[in-house]
Amino acid sequence: MRAHPTFGDSLTAGLLVFSDLVGAAALGTLPLPLHLLIGLLLVCPIVLRRKHPLLAGYVILAGAFLQLVTHGLDHEGSPLRTADLALAVALYTMVAYVGRKQALLYALLLAIGTFLWAVFVIGTIEAVPAVFAIALILGSSWALGEFVGARRAYHAELEQRLKLLETERDQQAKLAVSEERSRIARELHDVVAHAVSVMVVQADGAGYAIRTDPELAERAVRTISETGRQALTELRRLLGVLRAEDQFAPQWVPQPDARGLAELVENCRASGLPVVLEVMGDLDDLPAGLGLGVYRIVQEALTNTLKHAGTGATAVVRVIRVDDRVELEVLDDGFGTPNDLVAVSGGNGLIGMRERAGVLGGTIETGPNPGGGWRVRVTLPVTGT
Repeated sequence: MRAHPTFGDSLTAGLLVFSDLVGAAALGTLPLPLHLLIGLLLVCPIVLRRKHPLLAGYVILAGAFLQLVTHGLDHEGSPLRTADLALAVALYTMVAYVGRKQALLYALLLAIGTFLWAVFVIGTIEAVPAVFAIALILGSSWALGEFVGARRAYHAELEQRLKLLETERDQQAKLAVSEERSRIARELHDVVAHAVSVMVVQADGAGYAIRTDPELAERAVRTISETGRQALTELRRLLGVLRAEDQFAPQWVPQPDARGLAELVENCRASGLPVVLEVMGDLDDLPAGLGLGVYRIVQEALTNTLKHAGTGATAVVRVIRVDDRVELEVLDDGFGTPNDLVAVSGGNGLIGMRERAGVLGGTIETGPNPGGGWRVRVTLPVTGT
């Protein structure tokens, strides 16, 4: 990116023209109009050197060669002018703002001009120290241009990296949002599917028993009420995550974990599904993510049993904790088949269980039991969770 002309460039050009005119008036070496023309060619392009470095550099070089011809034809006094410093400024600009390739070509032309000046204008041994001084000035200009150019390249690369980091940050944020939405969708499915299944089973039982056994119907209605309240509580928590901060504050409740399996099984029993819970090992110190995964997988498996196993089915939940893993198994003796499961539910429950097991680094096996019913077996690692 090229910079615009600055006040400093304009001031430098003005000072060089003024000094050059003062020197010309003192020496009287050339007619003033010709001297002024050469001075303008040498100095005025400095004002535009940042915006048009190539054009400015070669206009200055053209002024220098014109000066070489005119001073060579009519030489009195010093062969150098104050405006000649514009050549050093142009070389610095080439290195800093254009590049080494163009700067090398420009430096070669300067070397040719310096050789011609030393041979045809001075032509004596006195040219040696003058050429050395010119080489020192031009070398310093090159070194300064390299430093400034390197700084410009460093800042440009830094800006590019910052843009890339911002882009990467935005992409990571989008991925995080997508993962969070997927997690919330799984949570909503688990909560709604389990609660609705329990409520449907209890409502059917209450409908059958409302006349013959009012007390049983009352218990079923009470179970429907409690299940609905629990589902609403979890739904409020999950939907609260999706609300904007300037809206209603989300209502936070603790996430369920493996310690809530007993209550989950008890709710299923109250829904009419006899469930046996077998736990071996300590589940209290499981990591939060692993404990939630165990709870949700058991919840989904029992929900599928309620929906597809049929009347009179029973279920067994086994959870075994060993040092580095948790083995989880849910069995039922119902008459539901895998095709029934996919056709009725769309397979979302099985997909959700597989996703949870995969996220936790575990494995899952699902399928019919040899003696009838359905089996879900999951192994989840404890370490690294």
